[in-house]
Amino acid sequence: ALEGASGAGAAVEKIVLNELCLKPCQGCYGCAKGDPCVIRDDMRLVYGKLDKADGIMIASPIYFGSVTAQLKTMIDRFEPYWVLKHVLKRPAPGKRRRNGIFLCCAGEEKPLFFRNAKDIIRFLFNTLDIEYLGDIFCGGLERSGAVSDRPDLLKRSFKLGEELAKI
Repeated sequence: ALEGASGAGAAVEKIVLNELCLKPCQGCYGCAKGDPCVIRDDMRLVYGKLDKADGIMIASPIYFGSVTAQLKTMIDRFEPYWVLKHVLKRPAPGKRRRNGIFLCCAGEEKPLFFRNAKDIIRFLFNTLDIEYLGDIFCGGLERSGAVSDRPDLLKRSFKLGEELAKI
């Protein structure tokens, strides 16, 4: 998907959450004062990059029926944006009218297995005013790197990345 977006002319940047230091939301509600999150960690980098992005691509494997702990931690840390939008009735920082896609893989092949992850990403996108452009759910990928054996999925991901870049 990143290659598709890049090939369509988009400047892409990959953020690997596992390489960042992200602390979980503490539920302190300090953001209700209209300030950004009171926690000082690498999430500030994520906020800045996401605020400037024209399109968002999120990818995650399924762990125990949901997105990874790293991704869920990041999502929870967008509580200040939710508070701005729904409590303080003010616009969240960043660009408006952008699109997002979600790529998700799992060892399990049943579509029901992806439902929770899709809902979580939809909630995030709604909070950030990101239009949910599309998704790809890749089941049956038990081992790391197994997607390389599935050119159909790689092609679909490439095309979805292109589509994201063109809008």
